[in-house]
Amino acid sequence: MSMDASLFLADLEAKPESLRRLAATMESSEPWREVPPTVSRVLLLGMGSSRYAAQVAARRLRSAGFDAVAEYASAASSYPADPSTLVVAVSASGASPETVDAVAAYPRYVALTNAPDSPLADGAGLVVPMRAGVEAGGVACRTFQHTLVMLLDLVETLSGLPRTGPALARRAAAATADLLERRPEWLPRTLELLDGDDGLYALAPAERLSSALQAALMIREGPRRPADGCETGDWSHVDVYLTKTLDYRALLFPGSRYDHQAMHWLRQRGATTVAVGGQPHGASFGVRYRDDDDDDVRLLTEPLVAELVAATWWSTGRSGGVPGSEVRST
Repeated sequence: MSMDASLFLADLEAKPESLRRLAATMESSEPWREVPPTVSRVLLLGMGSSRYAAQVAARRLRSAGFDAVAEYASAASSYPADPSTLVVAVSASGASPETVDAVAAYPRYVALTNAPDSPLADGAGLVVPMRAGVEAGGVACRTFQHTLVMLLDLVETLSGLPRTGPALARRAAAATADLLERRPEWLPRTLELLDGDDGLYALAPAERLSSALQAALMIREGPRRPADGCETGDWSHVDVYLTKTLDYRALLFPGSRYDHQAMHWLRQRGATTVAVGGQPHGASFGVRYRDDDDDDVRLLTEPLVAELVAATWWSTGRSGGVPGSEVRST
């Protein structure tokens, strides 16, 4: 699939309506109802943004007492096939070769995909559609958001918790629409502050690490700029060193117990920091949006800031890439 900056922006602008449609569909169905009640172990397989979303679900399942892991589909081996193991293969395109290859080791698996007629879906015992529509820009953005909603619904189903997915999808739609509508208030300043020659560095708490990883991926995939995502606490152990030698531009998703630790170094080293959903002491700028004090709304909404930055740099030529180059969808 070819990539197109203007169509990518259109995909982003369609997020609120897409989420509202998903909420309506979820209210009239239970997509995980056929999952066996005897599940004790959950293996989530995926690549790229699919795995980013799966990491969030795996962490929540472990907190609920399940043996759960989000595995690289490209790993040579993982859990052996077992009736008590639920294998969920996540791929927006349903054609990621690593994920299609990985499920060959499992006689029964669930496919979470945006392409119900794909190779991954063909061999699945159960297909759970993402219902994100066609991403004409060639970049997984709405599918990433929908993947998170559907995996959180899986967590609630397995844990026996009341289903909150439809209501959450609607709150995230409203928050996403708020960010989109108020772009003139925050996007120009954000673009200015994050525009450096040494790349962009995103930080997020472990529970929302997917936001930092997706943000960095969007900057690499569209405008083809250097970018990296890191867990906020771990950042002080693995990435802080770069603040001493680079024109360091940070995109912080607040909420970690260790925000203050990261901000200490960022302030001390003169880094430029844009915070999304708040403005910790020392941050150069803060982007606020509706319900940004709700961690689940944050999880589904905050990557949009980086996606819109990426779309703008890409469309205006602030890029190191070649528009129209091929992309492998996850």
